[in-house]
Amino acid sequence: MSNEIQSKAKIAVFKGKQIRKTLFNDEWYFSIIDVVDALTHSSNPRRYWSDLKKKITEDEGFSQLYEKIVQLKMESSDGKKYLTDTANTETLFRIIQSIPSPKAEPFKRWLAKVGYERVQEIEDPELATKRTRALYKAKGYPDDWIEKRMRGIAIREQLTNEWEKRGIKEQKDYAILAAEISEATFGVKPSEHKDLKNLKKENLRDHMTDLELIFNMLGEASTTEIAVQHDAQGFDENKDAAKAGGDIAGNARRELEEKSGRQVVSSSNFLNPVLDKKEDPGLLPDES
Repeated sequence: MSNEIQSKAKIAVFKGKQIRKTLFNDEWYFSIIDVVDALTHSSNPRRYWSDLKKKITEDEGFSQLYEKIVQLKMESSDGKKYLTDTANTETLFRIIQSIPSPKAEPFKRWLAKVGYERVQEIEDPELATKRTRALYKAKGYPDDWIEKRMRGIAIREQLTNEWEKRGIKEQKDYAILAAEISEATFGVKPSEHKDLKNLKKENLRDHMTDLELIFNMLGEASTTEIAVQHDAQGFDENKDAAKAGGDIAGNARRELEEKSGRQVVSSSNFLNPVLDKKEDPGLLPDES
């Protein structure tokens, strides 16, 4: 899999059913078991796919199709990653032909759209950015916040790319390193930060104030710079770099708080600010 180009696994949804997908060779590859579950509602989609796969391998006309099925690691319901049978859009189209289901045709249309969007983004990477901007705009975020959020996404991507080059492979290690930066930056763990904002499964960054986004970017950009300049390798060295990068942002945050008399970490959600400022000493003037 030396030519594999994968991103973190993502989730697509078809009629309420989650379909795991990931990038491989610049294409979306989808979990076949998830597709089977969405189309058949089988009580045992794994067994259904096992039987169907056997049928496919015995069919001379499908021998080449079977060779196009790729096993990739995907996160399961227990949070661990397992090798999973996956297929790209073209291969899934042929597999679906063997599944009698009234949902087959609408699923094909859905699949074509999802796959085509990825092809468009490969040809023009700015499309993915434009789509993200449009989503935030539709949710009511102002342009100046969107600019910070998009810049933060780019900085985060630079950081994770460096981590990958420096030997960080497991998803849990990415989470630990990110939490290390965040805690050093804000003085609270990400889980405590979310609790403060009364968030459950929502993305914390999508509810950060302007200043929280700025300090978050400073912590991650500083970590990238330190990791590169010190040629950090492996988990332990990158954890040290993460702590150092977060400390830089944390020191800047504390200096601002001392000079301004206001706390940066706020219970205010960007789109749902606390109405009574007297009850929230952490609110900044631009958070209203």
